[in-house]
Amino acid sequence: MLETVDDGAGDEPDVPDDRLRLIFTCCHPALALEARVALTLRTLAGLGTTEIARAFLVGEQAMAKRLARAKQKIRHAGIPYRVPPAHLLPERLPAVLAVLYLLFNEGYSATAGADLVRHDLAAEAIRLARVLVRLMPDEPEAAGLLALMLLHHARRAARLDDAGDLVVLEDQDRGRWDAGRIAEGVALLDGALRRGRPGPYQVQAAIAACHATAARPEDTDWPQIAVLYARLARLVPSPVVELNRAVAVGMAYGPAAGLALIDGLRETGALAGYHLLPAARADLLRRLGRTAEAADAYREAAGLATTDAERRYLARRLAALG
Repeated sequence: MLETVDDGAGDEPDVPDDRLRLIFTCCHPALALEARVALTLRTLAGLGTTEIARAFLVGEQAMAKRLARAKQKIRHAGIPYRVPPAHLLPERLPAVLAVLYLLFNEGYSATAGADLVRHDLAAEAIRLARVLVRLMPDEPEAAGLLALMLLHHARRAARLDDAGDLVVLEDQDRGRWDAGRIAEGVALLDGALRRGRPGPYQVQAAIAACHATAARPEDTDWPQIAVLYARLARLVPSPVVELNRAVAVGMAYGPAAGLALIDGLRETGALAGYHLLPAARADLLRRLGRTAEAADAYREAAGLATTDAERRYLARRLAALG
């Protein structure tokens, strides 16, 4: 049973949603941040070990061991599962934000299976983020995360065609994007940035806003997106962020510039087995006219892709090379 912490100060927890209360409860600071997030996704969000492993870019076996160690630490250290009082909520906020972010990501782009999009997970993450923003209105990263979700979710109707196949951003019918969600996301982002404490979720929301507010693909401000990814890389160093920055550089300054960054990242082995690396490389090679190399990269990406929609998309790209 969940308990409240009685510290004698009358600072009772006031989390107005049962699931959000549980997430705050599971994100106990005695555990490492990654362990808190992974365990919460497993026990409360219902994500499987494979899905969580992909979120952290580790193998399934390695993630299973991390989850087991976290559970053992809880048992052996006697860590209480209690809803924290209001004054302790901020220290748990980074883990709670990470849980909601990864929950939305799994809904936005599923780890495996026939369906690329899991609308139920994305909608629940947005709902919980709305509750969190109302609960902690002075936390700009909470607003930034909600803005990020809304700006991405605004494109959901255009991301798949009638056959359920993936439609990439540049080919999407922008008339099907949800203008109301885009306006709400931009307003949330503007309000968060005015607080002068930009964090990784606000930066990602700013990138999403560059895409969402471009009336045509050619109107996209790719140089600004490349700058934002460079800033994001400083805030949260990650090979996935570097991959996205390389793509943005390729769009802003030519495919050769982006390919040089991707090949450097490829040599590190940090994204081995991650299908978006060879997929991005294939696209840049295609744009450079290096067709045979692009075909090899598309085949590599298709062999690593884990959803049917992504495999079909890559097969179409390969076939288009002739």
